[in-house]
Amino acid sequence: MNTPVTIIGAGLGGLTLARVLHVHGIPATVYEAEASATARAQGGMLDIHEDNGQPALREADLMDEFRGLVLEGREATRVLASDGAVLFDDDRERGRPEVLRGELRRILLESLPDGTVRWGHKVSGVRAIGGGRHEVTFADGATVDTGLLVGADGAWSRVRPLLSDAKPEYIGRSFVETYLFDGDIRHPATAKAVGGGSLFALAPGKGIQAHRESGGTLHTYVALSKPQEWFADIDFTDSAAAAARIAQEFDGWAPELTALITDGETAPVLRTLHALPVEHRWDRVPGVTLLGDAAHLSAPNGEGANLAMYDGAQLGKALAEHPDDVETALTAYEQALFPRSAAAAVDGVELFDLLFGDGAPHSLIDMFTGGE
Repeated sequence: MNTPVTIIGAGLGGLTLARVLHVHGIPATVYEAEASATARAQGGMLDIHEDNGQPALREADLMDEFRGLVLEGREATRVLASDGAVLFDDDRERGRPEVLRGELRRILLESLPDGTVRWGHKVSGVRAIGGGRHEVTFADGATVDTGLLVGADGAWSRVRPLLSDAKPEYIGRSFVETYLFDGDIRHPATAKAVGGGSLFALAPGKGIQAHRESGGTLHTYVALSKPQEWFADIDFTDSAAAAARIAQEFDGWAPELTALITDGETAPVLRTLHALPVEHRWDRVPGVTLLGDAAHLSAPNGEGANLAMYDGAQLGKALAEHPDDVETALTAYEQALFPRSAAAAVDGVELFDLLFGDGAPHSLIDMFTGGE
């Protein structure tokens, strides 16, 4: 089986690439390990930025559909002290409209021709077979031979080893994810604390971050700067015990804040955070490239999804501009990709210092206010 463009991974980046290629009349096939579009929850809110995420959606000709997803008022931001006192509160719109990740993925999927995404195709191996071509092998033994392979397969990319020996390393911090539902009715004090958009309750080395999603859903990421071994000692199969252990790290904090942990209505999920080297890059290898976290995994800083979409759009645009010269297209794409992703990774490191460094939470407030 031969396909003009083979994309591994049906995340936002891979789907944006497939859509931009489709807009330009270039066929592509996306292979995804998950069994279907609804096989798992797709994460929470995303703020879509004016300098990368929104231009990507314009290239994909999906701005009208995107505007229909925007949840008004979710750009509001507040910072609370551990006792619940409001330190900073801003409900202005800042040009970064908020949407649900799953809904954004849905409009991308719906914009593609039937059969573009092949679900249930978990990659077990990839290898070069000469002449810039590559063979992808799937867990069921099926293979695909392609002249252009794009790794859009995230942090633990199976395609990346074709280009780079780099492996993600633990950054010394993890998130624990929880949800409260019908917050305004069932958890009114906590819903009031979160407000209409994002909440940051921070201290050096830890924090409780929450976001209001659609309706009264409150989505929380609890951050703790602990070694992986510390989290390994917690039995996350016992939801109540795990939540209680995490909440111990916030002993003495306001109950409306700790309720985001202890009253969670889904099992707490551990999200260990890893990153590739800030200056991660590779030498040009014919017939293969990377985008999104496969190329530049970094500490979460609000840029990951935006950058993945922008990568996909820029790669699609480059291929459309050089339809008869794939290597020229890939060279142009990568020459812009490397400095762009390195700058974003540096910004991510700096943001995490503002959030969880010795100056938290006032360092974050200073960023919002310009030090006023």
